[in-house]
Amino acid sequence: MKRILSNLSVQVLIAIALGVAVGLYFPVFGPVAQRISKMFISLISMLIAPIIFFTIVLGIAGMNDMKKVGRVGGKALLYFEIVTTFALIIGVTVANLIKPGSGLHMQQNADVSKVSQYQQQAAEMNLGDFFSHIIPGNFIEAFAKGDILQVLVIAVLFGFGLSRMGNTGESIIHSFEKLSKVFFNILLMVMKLAPVGAFGGIAYTVSTQGIKTLKPLAMLMGSVYVTMALFIFVVLNLICYLCKVSLWKYLKFIRQELLIVFGTSSSESALPGMMAKLENLGCDKSVVGLVIPTGYSFNLDGTTIYLSMATIFLAQVFNINLSLSQELTIIGILMLTSKGAAGVTGSGFIVLTSTLAAIKIIPVEGVALLLGVDRFMSEARAITNVIGNGVATMVIAITEKAFDRNQYEAAVATPNPPREGGL
Repeated sequence: MKRILSNLSVQVLIAIALGVAVGLYFPVFGPVAQRISKMFISLISMLIAPIIFFTIVLGIAGMNDMKKVGRVGGKALLYFEIVTTFALIIGVTVANLIKPGSGLHMQQNADVSKVSQYQQQAAEMNLGDFFSHIIPGNFIEAFAKGDILQVLVIAVLFGFGLSRMGNTGESIIHSFEKLSKVFFNILLMVMKLAPVGAFGGIAYTVSTQGIKTLKPLAMLMGSVYVTMALFIFVVLNLICYLCKVSLWKYLKFIRQELLIVFGTSSSESALPGMMAKLENLGCDKSVVGLVIPTGYSFNLDGTTIYLSMATIFLAQVFNINLSLSQELTIIGILMLTSKGAAGVTGSGFIVLTSTLAAIKIIPVEGVALLLGVDRFMSEARAITNVIGNGVATMVIAITEKAFDRNQYEAAVATPNPPREGGL
């Protein structure tokens, strides 16, 4: 029993169950629970920028062929666009078949008072600003803000610069390797608090939203969860099969990260751990360092599914019959807007609002209907995003012949996989 309770996955599951109970029977604990969850996510967030920076710099500096960096990045972006397009099509198709919005009346369920902030942010958002934002104006500020895309750009440039130093840069590389190990060791200590963070996140959600509030939107929630399950176990499973890796073994290997994401509703909480786990699975460190951080901005499979289904759901709520051309237009717009809000807080609502504003068919105020139930679907979005990014990393590593199958087989056969990424 003691051995079972010492397992992090078991601890997180127990914490989630306790969080549900506390949220239901002691709702006054909600603000405290929220603070606990935010503190844990902050501990993870403070490690993300340096871990990404050192991982990418060391990966690029260790590549003898700089063309490989561009090739890996290009393959990753092409893969992201193809897979997220499939996610969009699946989301729209399922929403049309199940019709989760039929029978609801917007005027009885919406509170439009909270929508104005998203309307304003959506109006200010455009693809040009997104690309100009990628280039940091200040080296230190990018790290201070924890802007993943900007840190990614800095790390790539730094890695290129370091690689051109030849043997004279070896001392810097050795120092960075030691610093990288320090940050992963800190991560190991922080992850011991994962059950506490999961408890706080679940307790806050249940205490503020309750269970009864889900009834009017249960159909949408069920549809979203079913669709994401189809995407994972059909689309991603097929991709894994073609690459001769097991989706089930992969999911078992990253189970701790998935439980942490479920408890905190934050995919970022699993980012450092996922990078370590994928290296343990046999993916080359340089590929992991490039694909995973990029995927967190460009390969949001779960968010893409949610956005497509939410748009069709609102059309059904307002009794708007969309033609095939209109639905194709929505898919095309979401292909752009889902990328344009990467790294923006509350991006799901911002993207949805900007999409509704662009198509000018569905009232933007409909976003208010989703405010209350969104938190309960965020776990599914985050988990799908994490799983999808891991699969993408293995695919790119395999196509680059940077995947050690012997290490993969040994890793998935390990009952309790290590979390430190071999450091």
